[in-house]
Amino acid sequence: MRHDESVPPTARRPKLSAAAALTVLCLGVSGCGGDSGAQAQPGKGGDPAPPSAAASAPVTASPATPSPVRTSPAPSKKPASPSPSTPAPASGPLSGKTVVIDPGHNPDNHLHTAEINRQVDIGTTHKECDTTGTSTNSGYAEARFTLDVSHRLRTLLQAQGAKVILTYDDDRAFGPCVDERARIGNKAGADAVVSVHADGSAVGNRGFHVILPASVRGGGADTSKIVGPSRDLGTRIAGLFVRATGSAPSNYIGGNTGLDTRKDLGGLNLSTVPKVFIECGNMRDPKDAALLTSAGWRQKAAQGIADGISSYLRG
Repeated sequence: MRHDESVPPTARRPKLSAAAALTVLCLGVSGCGGDSGAQAQPGKGGDPAPPSAAASAPVTASPATPSPVRTSPAPSKKPASPSPSTPAPASGPLSGKTVVIDPGHNPDNHLHTAEINRQVDIGTTHKECDTTGTSTNSGYAEARFTLDVSHRLRTLLQAQGAKVILTYDDDRAFGPCVDERARIGNKAGADAVVSVHADGSAVGNRGFHVILPASVRGGGADTSKIVGPSRDLGTRIAGLFVRATGSAPSNYIGGNTGLDTRKDLGGLNLSTVPKVFIECGNMRDPKDAALLTSAGWRQKAAQGIADGISSYLRG
């Protein structure tokens, strides 16, 4: 089974030097400067974003050590509902802002193949409810990675005063379906939504990329109002992810920009609020897998995403 809603074939692109790749991304983020699914298939994935003059908001410095992550309880068959968030601090630079974090997949999706294979309407077509996600060759599941990074990201954003909602928190047996994930962000009236993922591509394909919504209109899908804001959000996340993690943009998707645009993902098509996906690295490449399985690097990944969100929300 493919690890995401749809995996278009992608040709390998020539690699740019690290400096050139960082230069492309840092155009949209002030201060970036010189700092620095289930089987192996091409990634989820491209147009480079224009520089943003508003992208100079200060960002939070990366913590030296990873924040503790709670041990998730065993999944139970509870009714589908967004997970409650811990009350945010009364004040902070993101006070009054709502952020929805969408941890990709579910660790137990593979036990519920009939349920996750059910077709749901994504506006322009029908797709599987959800997919199993990918894993490293050693068995570290993408769904476990996404929960871990999402927990760290929640902590960082709440420290800045944001109200944070997770689409799920290891509190259900499977899913949510991709259409429900979109509805959770819409219902919350979120100022920003980020879906956290890791890719499952071929060995040698390395780096991260941020997926932006394409202009789509059909059925229940209409992204006309969120394409621009989502591109701004994604561009900031990409630039600040480079700075926080030292990782280069994908060498196989997005032309080394770290950005890709897609119209076949229900989580983006059905969103009415600014939303992006981030593929933090390729779990099937040994070098990327070594990063993704490091708690210290996952903290840096969460910091880079948080910095991008903060930059976007502070304008």
